[in-house]
Amino acid sequence: MRPRAPAAIVLAAALACNQGLEPAPVPTSCPAGFVGVCGTVTFRGTEPDSTDGVFIVGYPTFPQSRNDLLAFTPFPPPSSLQRPFTGAQFYTLRIPNGRYEWVVAVWKKTGTFAPNFSNADSLLKEAGFYRDHADTTTHGSGVVVVNSTGTDAIDFVIDFDQMHAISYYFPAPSQP
Repeated sequence: MRPRAPAAIVLAAALACNQGLEPAPVPTSCPAGFVGVCGTVTFRGTEPDSTDGVFIVGYPTFPQSRNDLLAFTPFPPPSSLQRPFTGAQFYTLRIPNGRYEWVVAVWKKTGTFAPNFSNADSLLKEAGFYRDHADTTTHGSGVVVVNSTGTDAIDFVIDFDQMHAISYYFPAPSQP
């Protein structure tokens, strides 16, 4: 009778877990009470060896110049997406209510910014962004509105083989 007692205790403990030993489900929507955007990013390509991190930020208006690149929200940016940068990953971006013209993933190379950010073009690249697929412009028109709640399904691809330098969007002015 004694050998059954430990087995009964283990069985009772397992039943009491109420699915506690199963993996947690992957989130698919913004958490209750969350204000910002949420979605899934899908990674493609090979992560560069020099990767410091991949960050998601929002711009209330699409940047018109290099100087506008620091007008993203939230500032400073949140932590990098979690490694490994493969497969698909759910993300949340806590940003205030408003209209955002560009929700973008920014790849950062390992290195330190110059005090005036003059080396930003060598350290940052656009790695993917939310877009309206009917729009064929370089930055798409993926306008996102946050209105006191989480805005779901802001899904896009981060493609390490198709990243663009800042100068892709803001070419240097022509020299006389």
